[in-house]
Amino acid sequence: MNGAPIPPVTPINALYWEGTATNELRLCVCTNCGTRFRFVRELCPRCWSSNPAWEVSAGSGKVVARVVVEAAPYEAMAARTPYVLALVELDEGVTMMSNVVDCDPHSVEIGQRVELLFEQRGDFAIPQFRLSAEVETRDIAHTE
Repeated sequence: MNGAPIPPVTPINALYWEGTATNELRLCVCTNCGTRFRFVRELCPRCWSSNPAWEVSAGSGKVVARVVVEAAPYEAMAARTPYVLALVELDEGVTMMSNVVDCDPHSVEIGQRVELLFEQRGDFAIPQFRLSAEVETRDIAHTE
């Protein structure tokens, strides 16, 4: 969509955006302690190691928080309203903010499974999510 936000590319996050250009959601993983993190940074947020590596997310997860945006924060987003802004917990354990698209925004519920897709914005591919047919399974203790 024209006018939609486009993120700045920096030397630190360039590999992340190169991944999205090929439909890969890349996560940082600490080579010292194994912690995975989404935000591109030079140091591990857990052990402060300066040796992060990259891995590709499977692209599935669940909605852990969501809000339906009814009034656009700026004009370029007005045509998108209403839309879902969500926190998605990836199966790898990393939580990221994104949109849940291709659905009735009011139908998105916490706990619903989602899968990754990419939205082209100029030269960028922006990670978004759509509802998945996969159902969240839970352990339920049965008592008699």
